[in-house]
Amino acid sequence: MPRTPLLLSLVAGLIVGAGFGYALSQGISPGHRMPDGTMMQGQMPMSPGHSSAMQHLPSSQQPGASSAQPPSTAAFLAANEKMHRDMSITFTGDADRDFAASMIPHHEGAIAMARIQLAHGRDAEMRRLAEAIIREQEREITELRAFLAHTPPR
Repeated sequence: MPRTPLLLSLVAGLIVGAGFGYALSQGISPGHRMPDGTMMQGQMPMSPGHSSAMQHLPSSQQPGASSAQPPSTAAFLAANEKMHRDMSITFTGDADRDFAASMIPHHEGAIAMARIQLAHGRDAEMRRLAEAIIREQEREITELRAFLAHTPPR
């Protein structure tokens, strides 16, 4: 597979996976559809009897877990927790601004994870991918911030 489509596929997978994982960790039913077929806006609590995905993780993988885990795991958990906390924005109803405001911390999280890979990873291809992710996500953050700075709220 050519390098650019592979990178885009990986980034798209990270975006979808992170969003779904975050929703589950917060006890949210992502993409909740109403009986009339419309999508709910904002967060929809999961029904009684459902629990957060975080509750099903072994205690060593929970945020703030013990020091018995490898340093890379502790770093990934901390980066993931920060990214999800920072992505919890107040939505304005302006999809363009909400997208930009949400994607900035998401991309910052991707950069943090890529830096962890560079600090702890050994695979040459993964290191090259991490470096490419850092470059591309930094470029996109600049673009998203410029949009927010130059586009008045509606």
